[in-house]
Amino acid sequence: MRRLSQSPTDPAFVQDPYPFYDRLRAAGPLVWWDEYDMPVAASHAVVSALLRDRRLGREDPNPPPRPAHQAGFWGVEDHSMLELEPPRHTRLRASVLRAFTSRRVAALAPGIEALSNELVDAFPDGPFDLLDAFARPLPVRVIAQLLGVPERDAPRLLAWSNAMVGMYQAGRDHAAEVAAADAATAFTAYLEHVFTDAPDGLIADLLRVEAEGGLTRAELTTTCILLLNAGHEATVHTLGNGVAGLVAAGLWGRTVDDALVEEVLRHDPPLHLFTRYAQQDVEIHGHLLKRGERVGLLLGAANRDPVPYPEPARFDPTRFPDAPAATSFGAGLHFCLGAPLARLELRIGLGALASRCPGLRLAEPPRYADIYHFHGLAKLSVTRD
Repeated sequence: MRRLSQSPTDPAFVQDPYPFYDRLRAAGPLVWWDEYDMPVAASHAVVSALLRDRRLGREDPNPPPRPAHQAGFWGVEDHSMLELEPPRHTRLRASVLRAFTSRRVAALAPGIEALSNELVDAFPDGPFDLLDAFARPLPVRVIAQLLGVPERDAPRLLAWSNAMVGMYQAGRDHAAEVAAADAATAFTAYLEHVFTDAPDGLIADLLRVEAEGGLTRAELTTTCILLLNAGHEATVHTLGNGVAGLVAAGLWGRTVDDALVEEVLRHDPPLHLFTRYAQQDVEIHGHLLKRGERVGLLLGAANRDPVPYPEPARFDPTRFPDAPAATSFGAGLHFCLGAPLARLELRIGLGALASRCPGLRLAEPPRYADIYHFHGLAKLSVTRD
């Protein structure tokens, strides 16, 4: 197996990781990434296969000791279906799907459209940051509506979400870990108060599932936090990256249909690295992974593989629906539960922007935030003609 070195905190890499992904892909089906001390996959075929490989999973069979200052974070995260395997994952996902139905998601459409137009109505004259004005408030307020918590609490939910997601940032420090633990503790206390008020919305339905024995209180709390953190963070980045990609490609104002949404998800996805642990000794492409060892699946690299996506750097909605699905939502057992909601928000949100702001253009070159292995803009300064 070839070895390659690339610091995930290098500013040039954070701004454009795709040239390194090309090197990885050319080096073989699995390549050792020195800085992560594990093999990684970068091609669409291998990433897609390993996402579905049940010999690999999200749970670490040999979890390391955890520092005391992280306890608040893991007290929540240890109950997340995103980090669990069957049989517990199966029970949790089935319980949540009883409440998080396609009908409930579809019913959010009028509210998403109204909120999108409300945010556009508030756009200032002159240059402004589209992330702050649109991409950040839209998904967090939609999630608040979905859960049944007051929209006025959205800024607090957003702050807690951002702090908790910091635990997955390359090069995180002690302060970030403390902030994540404090945010998880505060979020848990907030939800305990919400639960006593019998809110209307998804939380009310999940409380009924809990009463029937489908969820424990810890699982209920973590599920609500997961719905916010996973759904919000990814959608913010996808909206920002999507607008920047459309404008750069000269396609701004194009009709926002399902094919365009799929290309937004493929072209510059919000999550680039998803880790799996070997649940048993397993050989993958000639490399032996012992039980508990990791392999990295590079979703962003798979989406830029020229084999299924000719000229992958080019933003081209016409490649869908004939091209294979991008890996942005994962695949297999852990396929993103919120994918239908994310697609709905992107279609309606981008559609409102395109129809209401046909002259939208960049006021300055966009820059990505230093948040790898997430991939999203720090700021998106735009103007309207």
